[in-house]
Amino acid sequence: MEDEEQKGRTRYWKKLARHAPTNDPKSFYCPISALDDGCLMHIFSFLSPIPDRYNTALVCHRWRFLACHPRLWLRVDRSVKDFSEPGVFPDIATAVTAARPGDTILVATGGFHHTSNIQIKKPLRLIGGGENPEETTLVCSRGSDSALELLSTCKISNLTVKAELGCCLLHRRGRLIIDGCVLQCESDPLDYLSFPIVSTASSPKLLEPLINSQTDGVTVSGTRIEGGAKAISIRGTLALQRVRATYGQASISFWFDVEHL
Repeated sequence: MEDEEQKGRTRYWKKLARHAPTNDPKSFYCPISALDDGCLMHIFSFLSPIPDRYNTALVCHRWRFLACHPRLWLRVDRSVKDFSEPGVFPDIATAVTAARPGDTILVATGGFHHTSNIQIKKPLRLIGGGENPEETTLVCSRGSDSALELLSTCKISNLTVKAELGCCLLHRRGRLIIDGCVLQCESDPLDYLSFPIVSTASSPKLLEPLINSQTDGVTVSGTRIEGGAKAISIRGTLALQRVRATYGQASISFWFDVEHL
C-alpha cells in the first residue's frame, strides 16, 4: 500500500514538473510556483516586510510583482516621475492619507522627506527602505510640534527622524513601537524645549481598565537617541520602565518601555 502511495506522489510531482513555467528542462521546479497569485500574495502577507518580504522580491519577476503589490505595502519615492503607478506616493502625508488600517509604508532612501505634524489615526507601519536608518531621513522643520503625531497603534522602524525644535514623535494614544531608528534633536540654545519622544497618553477610565490597560504605551528597542533635554518627556500618566542602554564607540542605543503602572 505504501509503495502505491509513493508511486502516486512521484507521478504527481512529475506532472507538475512537465508544466513548470521554465525554459530550462534541467532547472528544479518548486511546487509553490504552482499556486495562483492570490494564494502567493496571502502567504507573503505573513512575512515581515524587512527583510523577508523584501528578499522574496529578488526571486523572480512574478514574485517581485506580488511582493511589491500595493495590497502588501505602499511606497514613498520622490524619485518617481509618474505617480499614476498604484501604491506609489510623492510624500509621506499623501501615503498616510491613502493607506488602509494595517498597511505598511516603505519610505525610499535618498534625500530628505519633510514631515511636519502628520497625524496617523489608523494602525500603520512605517519602514525605511535602506540597509540602515541613516539612509532614510525624515526632517521636521522649525515651527512644527512634531514630525509624526501618533493617535493609533503604529510601528516605526529603520528610519532617522530629525527635529529642529519640538519633538520627533508625539505619542497621543495607542501602542507605539520604535525599532532600530535614530531620533535626533538638533543642537539649539532652546534644546531644553525639545525631546525626541513626547507621550501624552493617560491611564484608562476606571470603568475600562481591563479593556484599555494594555493598549497605550511606547516600546523602544535598538534606537539611537541624540539631543534634546532628555530621551522622552512623559506628560500623561504612563511611566518609564525597563530602561537599558548599550554603549558603542560613537553612539548609545536605548531599550525601554513606557506603560501603565
